[in-house]
Amino acid sequence: MAFEYSTFDIIITGAGLSGINAAYLLQSELPNHSFTVLESRDHIGGTWAFWKYPGIRSDSAMALFSFPWYPWTKGINMADAHLIKKYMEDAAASQGIDKKIRFNHRVTSESWSSEEQRWTLHVDVTSGDGTVLEKKIFKTPWLINATGYYSYEQPRSTVIPGIERFQGEVVHPQFWNDEVQYDNKRIIIIGSGATAITLLPALAKTAKHVTMLQRSPSYVYSLPARDELQQFMERFMPIQWAVKINWCIRMVAELLFVQLLLNFPNWGRKHVLDEMRRQLPKGFDVDKHFNPRYKPFEQRVCLCPQGDFFKALSGPNASVVTDQIETVTENGILLKSGETLEADMIITATGLYMILLNKIDVFVDDVRINDTIGQRYMWNGVMLEGIPNTGVIIGYVAATWTPGASTRTRQFIKVIKRAEKRGATIATPYIDEAERARLPKKPCFSNSSTYIAEVRDRLPLVANVGPWRNGKNWVEDAMRLWFGWVTTGMRFTSWNRAKSD
Repeated sequence: MAFEYSTFDIIITGAGLSGINAAYLLQSELPNHSFTVLESRDHIGGTWAFWKYPGIRSDSAMALFSFPWYPWTKGINMADAHLIKKYMEDAAASQGIDKKIRFNHRVTSESWSSEEQRWTLHVDVTSGDGTVLEKKIFKTPWLINATGYYSYEQPRSTVIPGIERFQGEVVHPQFWNDEVQYDNKRIIIIGSGATAITLLPALAKTAKHVTMLQRSPSYVYSLPARDELQQFMERFMPIQWAVKINWCIRMVAELLFVQLLLNFPNWGRKHVLDEMRRQLPKGFDVDKHFNPRYKPFEQRVCLCPQGDFFKALSGPNASVVTDQIETVTENGILLKSGETLEADMIITATGLYMILLNKIDVFVDDVRINDTIGQRYMWNGVMLEGIPNTGVIIGYVAATWTPGASTRTRQFIKVIKRAEKRGATIATPYIDEAERARLPKKPCFSNSSTYIAEVRDRLPLVANVGPWRNGKNWVEDAMRLWFGWVTTGMRFTSWNRAKSD
């Protein structure tokens, strides 16, 4: 196999939402820097090109989820995946970003050398079926990892007793494809998160019956199907103005809503439950099926467009069962209560396998750091203690993803600019031992969802003091971006290691 060697000022891994947005921000704020985007698959889209299950859509309002620099004009509030993918393709093409992307380039390892003062990336160039056609090496002083926080190849592992006995079809949403047929079938969805809430109304359109089987309830909240505010403003002003004003209004509304529910949980619980009762059939047992043990936004509140989830439950062929599985049988599921649910298909919507860096092996001076990520503090939501010149772009978990990903990317660009202004070639988040001993060790995601809580040992730490934090909302992150000191908790080193702080 031939080896190709390429060097860029900055490399982005991943051509999903965060990667495309990072590419735009680099072009805008560092126009004299060369960069490329390495994407392991053959198309743009990330999550929105990967998931194929029925009904897959955004779970945030598109006014905030879309890019501020490329207006979302379709008027749909919560868009289907194929529309989001097309939007991302159009956005990338509008700025020439699509020409910067190298498709079918799967990064297998990233290695930092303090002697070279740059990263070396080993990359497999693959065909559509995953066959390695050639190997390449890329080098860069600055690296942006925009591959998200879950594995495409591996779903969350969960034990479902007796599942191997089931004579029907077992499908995980992560591996859904066009060969899955569900018309006129009795379906059980195991799970109660965003995926299950999305699947139920989509499947109920043609399935014989759909049951969402949950061990514990979730909060579900309805949003309007269309963004009527932006459509109204577009009648009287240029679309760019309407988009910016709408973005500000939506951001304030989301922040106030989340903070109200977090700070006044009793009122928040009552408000959400009252909204659900209003949309469910009279006599529906909301307290049993939709009254979680946790407070609103301790786990993410599931959203549905125009109450489609509640409308499906008002029909004759959709239901919710709150119980625990005793065992899966040949023809369905036996519950702890003794009830039996018959099924032709079981869908295991049991969560994501969370992992940073998408299983890329990462080395700093020949020491593999993947297994120590859970022992490192996060710097301003974007860099990791002791890992030089690299940003890890993650959006918000309890709020809309894109504003968080955007502010963290800008924070990393701010580090690059400061390093170059000082004549430094290395920027490393740093805590001295005395300070580290005093810092509290808290999870970077406070969300109590099972798929997050069970992997906290491999996710970074935060202290929620100084720069050692992972912001929960855009205002918090934006204030640190605009007014925070980029030198706090950061060691800048010049090429000859003579200048550092």
